[in-house]
Amino acid sequence: MSTLKFAANLSLLFTERPLLERFSAARAAGFDAVEIQFPYSLERECIQRELKAHQLELVLINIPAGDWEAGERGLACLPGREAEFSVAVNQAIEWAQQLGVPRLNCLAGVRPQGISVEQSKHTLAHNLTLAADRCHSAGIQLMIEAINTQDIPGFCLHQSAQVIDLIDQLQLPSTALQYDVYHMQIMEGNLISTLQQNADKIGHIQIADVPGRHEPGTGEINYTNLFRALEQIGYSGHISLEYNPKATTEAGLGWLATWMTQDRTR
Repeated sequence: MSTLKFAANLSLLFTERPLLERFSAARAAGFDAVEIQFPYSLERECIQRELKAHQLELVLINIPAGDWEAGERGLACLPGREAEFSVAVNQAIEWAQQLGVPRLNCLAGVRPQGISVEQSKHTLAHNLTLAADRCHSAGIQLMIEAINTQDIPGFCLHQSAQVIDLIDQLQLPSTALQYDVYHMQIMEGNLISTLQQNADKIGHIQIADVPGRHEPGTGEINYTNLFRALEQIGYSGHISLEYNPKATTEAGLGWLATWMTQDRTR
């Protein structure tokens, strides 16, 4: 059996149910780990109750990313919003500590019109340094994610190398690349080569197929080869299912059966 560990992204999976009911659905489908993009509309105690009741680990949440409905996709690269970003980091750390979340993802954001690349880069460096230092002190790993510019035009980090270079240049403690297979297939391809070359720099992986952002097997990515490569490099983190199911979530989970280990199918 495979040794890979899978997590269900409850923001995109089991959406036929209210968010609090998705925990039990994830356990019933065989998961023992979940992630939520932005859990902040819920009561922490309610999440805690669901995690305990269904023996689930919450492995990742995002740092608040600004006004999502207005199109904001992160605060870290926005000059003049440093105080707001600082508050968001503190909020995320507080939630992570109470819920036992080991890692936080930081969305860098879209550079606003009228702001130079240099201004945005300077702000991003300042904010990532702040976030990494605070996460390190709290015993939490900080994730930084590159996102494709087809889905989110202007997103300031859109290549794996950009994130890895930032982490190295800024010497960010307890910080790693969150590698999203869907985004990186669109932006750069060479998935297996990138994973092999940067195995020690990747802290979390998310998956969806291309095109469509649906489950593996619906698009062009050879997930059998990709998962085998992850086993060969000894990847020990979680692989999160962050996709939009073509039908119901359960109907689209057939591909996962051969990769779930024995103890994760109870």
